[in-house]
Amino acid sequence: MPTIPRWLKIVVGVLAAIVVLLLLNAVVVSNATKDAYVRDDGAKLVETSAGTLQVLDQGTRDGSPIVLIHCYTCSMKWWDKLAPLLEPDHRVIRVDLLGHGGSDKPGAGYSIDDQANAVAEALAKLGVSGATVVGHSLGGSVVTALAQHSPQLASRVVIIDQAPEDGFENESLTQKLSYWSVIGQAESRLLQIAPTSMVRDQYDQAFAPGFSIASGFANPDQPVDDLRAMTYTAYKDTYDAEKDFVDQAPLDRRMASTHLPLLVIFGADDQIYDAQAAVARYRQVPGSQTHLIPGAGHSPNVEKPNEVAALILAFARPPKVAVKASGANAKRRAGKKPASK
Repeated sequence: MPTIPRWLKIVVGVLAAIVVLLLLNAVVVSNATKDAYVRDDGAKLVETSAGTLQVLDQGTRDGSPIVLIHCYTCSMKWWDKLAPLLEPDHRVIRVDLLGHGGSDKPGAGYSIDDQANAVAEALAKLGVSGATVVGHSLGGSVVTALAQHSPQLASRVVIIDQAPEDGFENESLTQKLSYWSVIGQAESRLLQIAPTSMVRDQYDQAFAPGFSIASGFANPDQPVDDLRAMTYTAYKDTYDAEKDFVDQAPLDRRMASTHLPLLVIFGADDQIYDAQAAVARYRQVPGSQTHLIPGAGHSPNVEKPNEVAALILAFARPPKVAVKASGANAKRRAGKKPASK
C-alpha cells in the first residue's frame, strides 16, 4: 500500500485547520450582538419593543416634522450636509435603524416591517405625527412600510434612490459573495482589520463616478466606520429582509395603495440602480413627483444636498410659510373695498 507523502499530509492538515477556523469564526460572528449607545453628539436613545434606537431630534420645534431614514450599512451621519438645510422651518428627526449606527444590533428582527414598527414607536414617543418621511436606499423601503402601517405618522413620502424592486439592481460578484455563509463571515472579520482605504473603496458604487467620498463627510472615513459598526447578522439579515419585502410587493405598488403624496429622487448617475427605468416605474404611481439629479450617483443627499433639500422643502410645504402668506392676503383683502357688481 503506497504511503502518503509527508508534504501532502501537511497540506491537508493546514487546509483542515483553516476550515475549522472558518467554521468557528462563522459561529462567533453570526452570534455577535451589540447594545445601543449614544454615538453622535446631541442624539438620545429611545426604547422600542424591537430594540433601542439612537435618535437625533433637531430643528424648529414648532415646524412640521421631517424624518430622515438612512441607507443600508449607513447611519444618520449620511444626512449631515442635508439636515441643516431643512432645520430652519422644520423639526428634523434622524433615526439609526436597528443594526446600524448607535442603535441596537440584536440577533434577529431585521424585517422591513420590524424596522418600520420600531421607527413608528420611537416617533410616537417623541410626539411626532403627520411627518414627511424621507428614506435613502434601504430607508426608502422602511418609509414605504411606515406609510403603509402608520399613515397617521407619515403624511408624505420621499424615496431617494431606492428602486421599486431588485430587477433594477446591478450587483457585483464581490457583494454577492459577502452574503454567502462562511465566506461572508470571514470577510466581515477581515473588514475590521483591513486598511481603511481598502474598505472605503467598496463604497465607490454608492456615489457618482469620480466623486470624492471624503468630501461628502466631516469624517472622511464615515462610511467605513458605519460598516464596521454593524454585526454580520445585521449586515446579512437586513439585506435579506429588504429583498423579501420587495419580492412580496414592489414599492411602487405599495405606495399606490397608500394614496399618500410621493416624491421620488434619483441621482442620474446611480451605479447601483438603473435610475431612468426606476423613475419611469414610479411615474405610474398616481400623483407622484419624480426628479433626476444630474451629476449625482446613488447618494444625492450626500453628493448634492442643496438640490435634494430644495426638492424636499418644496414637497413638504411648511405650514408656517402658508400661514404667513394667508395672513398677509387676509390683511390686503380687509383693506380693499368690495368690488361693485
